[in-house]
Amino acid sequence: MEGNQSQISEFILVGFQLSKNMELLLFGIFSLLYICNLLANGIILGLICLDSRLHTPMYFFLSHLAIIDISFPSSNLPTLLENLVKHTKNISFDPCTVQMLFNLTFGSIECLILLAMSYDRYVAICHPLQYTVIMNWRVCSILAIACWACGFALALVQVILLLRLPFCGPQKVNHFLCDIRSVLKLACGDIWINEIFLFADGVLILVGPLALMLVSYMRILWAILKIQSKEGRKKAFSTCSSHLCVVGFYFGIAMIVYMVPDNSQREEHLKILFLFYTLFNPLLNPLVYSVRNAQVKAAFHRVLQKNRTV
Repeated sequence: MEGNQSQISEFILVGFQLSKNMELLLFGIFSLLYICNLLANGIILGLICLDSRLHTPMYFFLSHLAIIDISFPSSNLPTLLENLVKHTKNISFDPCTVQMLFNLTFGSIECLILLAMSYDRYVAICHPLQYTVIMNWRVCSILAIACWACGFALALVQVILLLRLPFCGPQKVNHFLCDIRSVLKLACGDIWINEIFLFADGVLILVGPLALMLVSYMRILWAILKIQSKEGRKKAFSTCSSHLCVVGFYFGIAMIVYMVPDNSQREEHLKILFLFYTLFNPLLNPLVYSVRNAQVKAAFHRVLQKNRTV
C-alpha cells in the first residue's frame, strides 16, 4: 500500500476546461464572492456576540452556522483560487486528504446544526410555555457539541477508509477540488466498502435530518394555523420561512450531489452544483437571515447607532 501511494504523490484537479483569460476572470469573481461571504457571515457572528438581545438559542445555533459557512469555503476556495491564478491544477496527496476531511466535516456539521435549529423552532412554537426550560443553555451546548463531534467522527471514518486504498494511477480528479467521490474513482483497490459507508453517511446526515425537519415543520405549520393573532401568525411564519429557505437550498443540492447515482454524463453538472454549494450557499445563509429577520436588522441598526455615538 505504501509503495503504491508513493507512486502517486499528487493529483491533478481537472476542474473546468477554460482559457487562461477566463480563469483570471473567474479568479476575480470567486475572490469577490469569497470576501463577501467572509464579511456577511462575520457581520452575523459579530452582531450575535455584541447584541445581548440576540443571546437566545436560535441565534446561538445561527452563530455556529455562520462559523461553518466561513470555514467550509475557506477549506476549498484558497486552493481553487491559487490554481486559477497560477494556471496549475496540481495538489499533493496529504493536502488533498485534509481537504476531503474538512469538506465532509463541515458539510455534516451544517446538516446537524440545521436540524438543531428546526428543533429549536419546533419547541418555540409548539411548546412556548416550556421553551426556556427545554432549550436551556446546557441543552443548547450539548446539542452543539454533539453536532460538531458527530460531524467530525463521520468524516474521519470516511477518510480512514479511503486511506487504506492503494492509488497507483491515474492522477486526474474530475473535479475542481478533492471531492471524496471523485478521488475514490482513482483507487486501484475495491471501493465497495467506501461506497456503502458513503451511502449510509448520506442517509444518516441528509435523509434522516431532512425527514425529521419535515415532520417538525408539519407540526409547526399546524400550530401556527391555530394561532388566533394575525400578528402572531405573521411573526411565526417569518421566523420559520427563513430557516426553510436555507434548508431547501442546502439539502436539495447536497442530496443531488451525494445521493443520486453518479455517471459520466452528470459529472459536469455536478461540478457546477458543487460550485454553487461551495460559493453561493454559505453567502445565502446570512442574506436570508438578515433580510427576512427583523431582529437581526434591528441589532445591526443598534450597533451602528452605538458606533456613531462613540
